[in-house]
Amino acid sequence: MYLPTQFDPKDAQVAAQVMRSHPFASLISVDEGGLPFVTHLPLHLETAPGQDGALVPHTLLGHCARGNPHWKYLADRAQAVVTFMGPQAYMSPKVYPDLARVPTWNYIAVHCTVQAEMLDGEAAKDALLKQLIADHEPAYADQWRALPHNYTGKMLMGIVAFSLKIISLQCKVKVNQHRPEAHARMLEIYDAGSPDEQALGKWMRQIGLGA
Repeated sequence: MYLPTQFDPKDAQVAAQVMRSHPFASLISVDEGGLPFVTHLPLHLETAPGQDGALVPHTLLGHCARGNPHWKYLADRAQAVVTFMGPQAYMSPKVYPDLARVPTWNYIAVHCTVQAEMLDGEAAKDALLKQLIADHEPAYADQWRALPHNYTGKMLMGIVAFSLKIISLQCKVKVNQHRPEAHARMLEIYDAGSPDEQALGKWMRQIGLGA
């Protein structure tokens, strides 16, 4: 994606924070006709130690319905792109002290280039589902384990699981870092706004913009 220097946090842990707090991703592959094919799905992030010892994004785990042809595209062409969209909101030019300004849209996003590998077998699929359950509703784990095998087996047969090794990633935190004259007014608007706007205000403070 287009990533001006001022919007690049240059910190893989920021990307991991976005991916974990907004796990509903877009998985993008190339179909048989050479066009992008997109599946929207939740992904579980696994991290590994980076060069400085800090944990950084390493692998994404997910699944799609067996009836969804996306898994076939991943099997045939293993390299794909995954995107995560964090909070986003319009910003009015009224935040600037002068009138020669235009509106903009602020947002947080992560793009990953990934290498796919199919996860075969009931045990691997069950382990993946339990990781997703732990991410989103840990209390459901006992109910899943208590379901009869003839039911869970059918459910597992109906999905294709995969591991997506992260080859490279970009993280974009666009909150007008380069316009310090607007930060105070932006925070006033975001703090009183929608959940996405409030989240952008928190990001502004996290990276040191405003009070």
